[in-house]
Amino acid sequence: MEILRVGFAEVVASIVPPSSPFSEKSTRARTTFQWGGTIFALFLLILNRTGRRSPLQTTLLALYLITSFPTVLFKILRGQFGCWVAFLAVAANLFCPQTFPVSRFLFFVITPDWLADGLRDSIVSAQQPYVGKATTDCGNTDNSTSVLGYSCNGQNHSCLAYLTFRSQPPYNSVSAISALLASDPSHLSQMNSVSETAIFETNKLVLVPVNCSCSGKYYQANTTYVIQHTDTYLLIANNTYQGLSTCQALQNENNILTKNLYSGTRITVPLRCACPTKNQTDMGVKYLLSYLVTTGDYVSSISNRFNVTTESTLKANGLSEENSIIYPFTTLLIPLQDPPSSSQTIAPPPPPTPPASPPPTFSSNKNSSKTWVYVLVGVLGGSALTLVVGAIIFYAFFRRSKKKPDSIIVSDRFKAFEIPQPIKVEEESEEFLESISSIAQSLKVYKFRELQHATDDFSPSYWIEGSVYRGTINGDLAAIKKINGDVSKEIDLLNKINHSNIIRLSGVCFNDGNWYLVYEYAVNGPLSVWIYHSSSDEKLLIWTQRIQIVLDVANGLNYLHSFTTPPHVHKDIKSSNILLDSDFRAKIANFGLARTAEWQEGQFSLTSHIVGTRGYMAPEYLENGVVSTKLDVYALGVLMLEIMTGKEAATLYEEENMQLSDVLNAVLHEEDGQESLRHSMDSSLQGNYPSELAVFMFKLIDSCLKKDPAGRPAMDEIVQSLSRTLNTSLTWELSMNISA
Repeated sequence: MEILRVGFAEVVASIVPPSSPFSEKSTRARTTFQWGGTIFALFLLILNRTGRRSPLQTTLLALYLITSFPTVLFKILRGQFGCWVAFLAVAANLFCPQTFPVSRFLFFVITPDWLADGLRDSIVSAQQPYVGKATTDCGNTDNSTSVLGYSCNGQNHSCLAYLTFRSQPPYNSVSAISALLASDPSHLSQMNSVSETAIFETNKLVLVPVNCSCSGKYYQANTTYVIQHTDTYLLIANNTYQGLSTCQALQNENNILTKNLYSGTRITVPLRCACPTKNQTDMGVKYLLSYLVTTGDYVSSISNRFNVTTESTLKANGLSEENSIIYPFTTLLIPLQDPPSSSQTIAPPPPPTPPASPPPTFSSNKNSSKTWVYVLVGVLGGSALTLVVGAIIFYAFFRRSKKKPDSIIVSDRFKAFEIPQPIKVEEESEEFLESISSIAQSLKVYKFRELQHATDDFSPSYWIEGSVYRGTINGDLAAIKKINGDVSKEIDLLNKINHSNIIRLSGVCFNDGNWYLVYEYAVNGPLSVWIYHSSSDEKLLIWTQRIQIVLDVANGLNYLHSFTTPPHVHKDIKSSNILLDSDFRAKIANFGLARTAEWQEGQFSLTSHIVGTRGYMAPEYLENGVVSTKLDVYALGVLMLEIMTGKEAATLYEEENMQLSDVLNAVLHEEDGQESLRHSMDSSLQGNYPSELAVFMFKLIDSCLKKDPAGRPAMDEIVQSLSRTLNTSLTWELSMNISA
């Protein structure tokens, strides 16, 4: 039935000019067409009965009466009046069968309602098809899934419709959302029961009234958008507009001949809306709301939210109980008899938590009160004593640590080494360790024999790489790193920070002039093993895992840059310093080179003694020794390029004899960009990635590798871009899994 509806709509749109009454679908035009066609059909029936008989022609005309008869006559003839006429015709047919043939009239009268109404709905008042997973395939312009827009098949050429939008910075105020979606701010604020200057909380569902009208063959509410750097049609549709438009509709609406979208270009964005069909109007539907589906939504839960039946919502979207799967970043039409209200935008409350168990009872209230007094006094006294002792040790420790000289660091072509100053082993080492333990309550000071027991006396079978060993402490795995040098700065930094994407330091040990740092254990090891050696099936990262890893690294760096005082720079971001846990979530490790981003005397090395790894170091650091957070941005860009291509930066420099810019230019600026993209992407992915998002990632990499540090994005901007990319990638992955 859906194919019949779409096919009929396409044929009519191609035959009838846009200015004709039928294509406008106004009530008056449709009524004129139906009455005129009916009179013509009756005239043919009379000629058919008085002239040469053609049973096929008569049957086709009767079918026309069922499908296109004016509603008034349709209901009269199929109602009580029609039944009496049919009864009299049958009686007359018994006596004069040749004069009163009634079989086709009976066919018209006794056809079941579900069949008659279905035939009429499928042709003159069809519902809209649900777009489904087609939104991620930007090359698919088949509108059988409404990717280009909802067909203009309603009774009215234009109407008041409603959209939903989830507030996200910078689109989180009445003015910003109104401007983005071309809605009247006064109407929007009134609809959501807020003032015109209101700012919505993040992810708040906002109702947006729009004027929906036919534009050619499709309903839409038009707005405009100025393209930003790294935008693609897919990102504009799914991220900025959250699925209220599609990349196919944007391409169809904007005839841009150039391959790339350029910043500053203003485009038209057709928003997905629709007007009620004739059948919906007959059922009392006055408005259609385009609801943005999100994770965890079901047709039934959405219908309940807006007080409509699940059956009506399914029917409005061409769905059924057997086929009712909906996807995030798509729109679902909700048929409403009344305008939506702000109370319907409030998320349903979570299930009530079980009541807390009652406190234990005591035999004597007097004894109980005395007990709590003693406990309170003990806690306060112990806290005060701890603070005093901690302050004294803190002062003593930092007085000593400031006198220790920094280690001299020299770089090789691919590895970074530290040449430590001679360390004098003194008996006060134990006192020094105790001071660290007092400062960091979360740090444990291990005895060396505990680490020997954990690693079977540092057996080769426990060796991971370099000077790092795997150990088992109290049944838990740990990574134990042996360092011969000053680790006070690394311990001090890791002691102050706590972030899920930064490796956690759980303890320390000092023995025979060597430091042993005990870290949480990352089961899947360094990222380099997974992206440079992916020929084995066991060492393969899929697309969404790669984006998640990049986002994790960016989140960790953003914490260092924006949430530590003063801001810190890691200075050695590379694949071997990114560790993966059992869920393939990334953790930044190796903070031996980390420094504050503020200029301090003697902090920077000369160009001939630059600290870091070749290929990851930013130009301004190599040339002038300037340290800023943009160093990590540059290194993250190199890391992202390695994750996308599956090749080390050194390999691109030497084996491929290419600069990093050459790889980016081939994808972003050459005519055969898609072929260059296929050649550049990691072959182990076997083409299983969304090409639009892959191009976006290359654009993001390009912005991170700008020679001028001021031209590189800040880490919080990168986090926002990667968050949107991950959300879209997860939607793409879901659609691929379901289709498979």
